[in-house]
Amino acid sequence: ENFVVGESNRFAVAAARSVAERPGANYNPLFIYGGVGLGKTHLAQAIGNLAIATKPGLKVYYTAADDLFLELIQAIEKNTRLEFKNKYRGLDLLLLDDIHYLVGKERLQEEVFYIFNSLHDTGSQIVFTSDRPPQDLPALEGRLASRLGSGLVVDIQPPELETRIAILKQKAA
Repeated sequence: ENFVVGESNRFAVAAARSVAERPGANYNPLFIYGGVGLGKTHLAQAIGNLAIATKPGLKVYYTAADDLFLELIQAIEKNTRLEFKNKYRGLDLLLLDDIHYLVGKERLQEEVFYIFNSLHDTGSQIVFTSDRPPQDLPALEGRLASRLGSGLVVDIQPPELETRIAILKQKAA
């Protein structure tokens, strides 16, 4: 509700609202990309919050890709990979932020690929954010890049003057 909507992000906000209100039914996966500080993380978390408010009991999980990487390393070290896999494969909505962190991490890419397939096959919703579109992520495994871009890919552009003023007014209030 406190995300300031303007021409630069209107389509991304509409797609996010649609996904939050009916997870798994529309735009699966949803891939949101844009520059630093444009609201990708805010929007991803808003999807999760609205989804939970709309459907209490929904299994929603938000994580940044670098935290997922640390969690995977710990699961390998502690020999708890099955628990790791079950945690993610049992979700109704996965919000994976900063997916560009996967670049150069082949083992993590493989895990995300399998998590994606499992969730997608069961009709669970997946939302990714990144600083660039899937096809522009260098050294990303082809099959994973294909999956990331297989749904709706939307961008958030830098806000125009009117939206910047509205953002400043909201922050000042």
